[in-house]
Amino acid sequence: MTFLRWGPLAMVVFAALLALSAGCGRLLTTAPDDADLFDAPLEGLGPADLAAFAEGDEQFGKAFAMSEGLGPIFNNVSCASCHSGDGRGRPENILTRFSTTALSPADYGEPQIQDRAIPGAEREYLPSGAEISRRLPPPVFGVGLIEAIPAESVLVRADPTDIDGDGISGRPNMVSVPDFVPAHEPGGGATALGRFGRKAQTSTILQQTVDAYHQDIGITTDFRPEENRNPLASRPTEAADRVADPELPASVVRAVVAYLRLLAPPAPGELTVNRARGRAAFAAAGCVSCHVPTLRTGAQATPALANRDVTLYSDLLLHDMGDGLADYRTDGDADGREWRTTPLWGLRLMRAFLNGQAFLMHDARARSVEEAILMHGGEAQAARDSFTTLPAADRAALLDFVESR
Repeated sequence: MTFLRWGPLAMVVFAALLALSAGCGRLLTTAPDDADLFDAPLEGLGPADLAAFAEGDEQFGKAFAMSEGLGPIFNNVSCASCHSGDGRGRPENILTRFSTTALSPADYGEPQIQDRAIPGAEREYLPSGAEISRRLPPPVFGVGLIEAIPAESVLVRADPTDIDGDGISGRPNMVSVPDFVPAHEPGGGATALGRFGRKAQTSTILQQTVDAYHQDIGITTDFRPEENRNPLASRPTEAADRVADPELPASVVRAVVAYLRLLAPPAPGELTVNRARGRAAFAAAGCVSCHVPTLRTGAQATPALANRDVTLYSDLLLHDMGDGLADYRTDGDADGREWRTTPLWGLRLMRAFLNGQAFLMHDARARSVEEAILMHGGEAQAARDSFTTLPAADRAALLDFVESR
């Protein structure tokens, strides 16, 4: 989860760059608009929600020390360290998960390699011959809106046996919910629709947050109070950690959950004539079969989340993406060739938060939107092939449209 927070100087510089790129004749000396950030709150929040947002924001950025429970084995020191400005991660932040292997999961520390350790503990190493799935940390903005979309709005689009014959057989990932998630929690219950993660393997923001603390930072909580262990270590991993468990109370976890729930997705760019042409080409190529432009939230206790259209460009379903993108790791109902349709938002600002670069797909292998499209296979092969046969002007317009999201 490289920590990038926008201090006053950084915000002024960013605003100046935006002004120059837009052809402005003077430098702006104000911070960027919320629409140009990944860590802005939803519009319309009341004072109580804004206070909760601020508290969670502080906790999300907190870097843990050993004296506060970091480790004993871990990947990074804070939530924000993996999500650049709350956007997508960088290749150096990629997490390594195990796929199919001849080894028993208990032998090597499933599900994820923790490649760092505090003194006295032994970091995990990738066993020889193990098959892996490399996962780029995804953006965390907009997850509250995703959570607020009624399950039936997602399930109605599922067509697991391709009854309509269009070659698209999206299906939900119905996941088993951990016991620590209360039944009344959004996405709680014994079994629920997975929405979060590269394979929609998590149904709740609460679980996503608890597991990130536990797996990525090595922080125990009231929800998961037992330390991570390296089963191949020469001595007990937890012996190196002198901080009593649980190391983080439920109140702090809940604060981070509230923050994530109230994070706004950045606004898309202006819909120019060329981008409107690109949007039409995107639809004509069949991309909208999976990248559904709009889903709508339902009734919510927080008015800013309730009954609003979300331009997600995702159906939140699993799709077979072919051998080229297969990682052969199962997650819940998802098999090794299936991935959740990635939402298309925040791309307009991506390079501003990643030193001018783009890292796309689940493992950051694509460095442009066009590269990402050309890697699509399986159920997306027909749309990918349609893209390649578009006239050059339409292809360029389509890319301009997607990169403006």
